[in-house]
Parts: sequence; C-alpha cells; structure tokens
Amino acid sequence: MADKYLVEPDLGFVKEVVGLGGESLKKCFQCATCSVACQLSPENKPFPRKEMIAASWGLKDRLVSDVDIWLCHECGDCSTLCPRGAKPGDVIAAVRSIAISEYAAPKALGKAVNDPKKLPILILIPIVIFILLGKLTGFLNFNPGGDEVVHSHFFSTWLVDIVFVPLALWVVVSFGMALKRFISDMHENALLEGKVVEKGFDLKGIIESAIKVVFTILKHDKFSECSENKPRATSHLMVLYGFIGLFIVTNVFFFTLYGLGIHGPYSQMNPFKWLGNVAGVSLVIGSFLMIRQRLSNPDMTTSYKDWYLLGLVFGLGATGMLTEITRLADLAGLSYGLYFAHLILIFNLFAYLPFSKLAHLVYRTTAMIYAEYYDRK
Repeated sequence: MADKYLVEPDLGFVKEVVGLGGESLKKCFQCATCSVACQLSPENKPFPRKEMIAASWGLKDRLVSDVDIWLCHECGDCSTLCPRGAKPGDVIAAVRSIAISEYAAPKALGKAVNDPKKLPILILIPIVIFILLGKLTGFLNFNPGGDEVVHSHFFSTWLVDIVFVPLALWVVVSFGMALKRFISDMHENALLEGKVVEKGFDLKGIIESAIKVVFTILKHDKFSECSENKPRATSHLMVLYGFIGLFIVTNVFFFTLYGLGIHGPYSQMNPFKWLGNVAGVSLVIGSFLMIRQRLSNPDMTTSYKDWYLLGLVFGLGATGMLTEITRLADLAGLSYGLYFAHLILIFNLFAYLPFSKLAHLVYRTTAMIYAEYYDRK
C-alpha cells in the first residue's frame, strides 16, 4: 500500500506567497508546461509543476524544505511559456523568501528586514551602535583635523573591528543553526518524496559535490541553460565577482594591519588596491544593470525584498567608490560623511544577511550541493 500523506492546507501561507509576488498562483491549472519548459528540471520529480500544486494547497512544510525551490534560477522561461500567465518562477521566488524567514532566527528580525516600514529602524540601529561605542571607547572623532584625509582618524579601525568581527561571527553562527535545520528537513522531505533512499552522508562525496557546484556557480553555467532573461547572467557575475574581490581585499588588509602592523591609507599602486577598485566598479555596474533590467521589464515581478537588496548593493558600491574619490580629492567633510554611510550599509548587508534575499547564496549553494551529491540530473 502506498504511503499516506495527510494534507493540511495553510491558507495563511497561500496569502503570504501571494503577498510576496506570487499573486498569479491561482491562475495555474496544472498543465505541466512549466516543467517541460525548464531546462534545469530533472527528469525524476521535475519542477516547478509540483511546487505550484503544493503552493496552491498551502503545503508550507513540504515547500520550505523542498530542495527544488533552490534549483530554480527564476530565469523566466516557465513564466513566458505558461498559457495561463501563472508565473511559476515568481511563485517559487516567494516560497524561497518564506523559507529564508522560516529557518532564520530570530523570526521577528526576519520579518522586520522584509517590512518596508521597518527600514528606518534598520538603518538607525548601526548609527546608534557606532556613535555609542565610538563615544564610550573614544574611537570616533568627529573633528579629525590634519592635512590629509585619513578615515581611521575619524572612525578608528579598532571601532570597525569591535563592531564587525562579532557581527561576522553572529552571521556564521546564525547560518550554521539555520542550515542544520534546513539540511535535516530537506533530507527528510527528499526521503518522503522518494527522491533519495539513503539516510546517511558520505563526507568525501559531499566535498567532491561542493567543489563541482562552486565551479558551476563561478561560471554561472545554469544561467546559460536558460533562454529568457539570459542577459541577467552578466550582471549577476559582475556582482558576484565584485563581492569576491572585496572579500579578498578586506582580508588581505586586515592581515596587513594586524599581522604586519602596516597602517593605511595604502598606496594607489598597491595591487590589492587595484583589485578593490575593480571589484567596487564591478559591484556598482552589475547592480545598476540589475536595477535597469527590472525597470525595463514590466513582466518581471519585483517586490520590496528585491529593491531592498539591489538598493543596498548599489549603495554599498557607490559609497565605497565615492569615499575613495573624495579622499583623493582632499574633500574631508564629504569623504568622512560618505565613509560613515558606507559603514552603515555594510552593517545592514551583514547583520541582516541571514534574513534578506541575499541569503539565497547560502541556501541555494547548499541545495545545489545536496542535489549534486544525490545526482538528480
């Protein structure tokens, strides 16, 4: 006898999907055109048809732990070919947003990050932290003076690290706890649906799968398999490599400062300075292209979570570049102000990373490794 599954519709979940950009959900009449159109959908248990059915029924528990919602790159092929205009890609994007909020903790912060009314509070939090800690420690000086613009004379590197090192640890711990639940639920769901039959994991196999997936992400191979909105691959790559470049530069200069005791500002001829500049330009141009692509495509559903992330990334890159330009131009007041704004945006990016759309970098990578490990091609 086949296994029985008790259907328990969650109408609140359906409303949440609709509110996050999946308002076309009820147009689906389950023709399976989307599963046929999707180039990324595996032959066994193809998506997104079954996800559309589950969303219509309000099967929240099954969907938020479904590995397939993370394999979708929302390229738009299924939405373009859907005879009813149900936009499966937008529905799955909404489900992913709910899954991020479901696994991240505390949930109250997750809801605040995705609520436009709470944006002023989210921005105010780092401002208060910076000023209070700066005044208590003496590491924040609003009148740095001097003949040269030196950002560390205004906002000490000690203050930067007092705030951002614990913040980075918080993000790692937060993601660690979330991923533990996510992987467990994803595996249980896969076992229930018959996608896998194993209950254990082989570390060597997981490492091999992870290496393969990382190269796939770095090359953006999956984007090339889609036809609709294919140009998005370029802007995504620019943002991705922009972040990678800035991550490398940050760590190199962190070691230079605390390991070698060499303080900035560093020479413009420094190769890592060049890498930082190129990465910053890549971040600005890539995020600008993403914004323009969304504005020029009325059929692409764009909700607050999309604009929040795009605005944050573009602002981060723009303030970083302008901070350096104004420093070189010896515009002290403007440069210090831009630097303070830049640090606020960095705080917002990292502190709320486990709750924002950018968390898909972690969840999607994990899901892709899981799928590769079980070879669901």
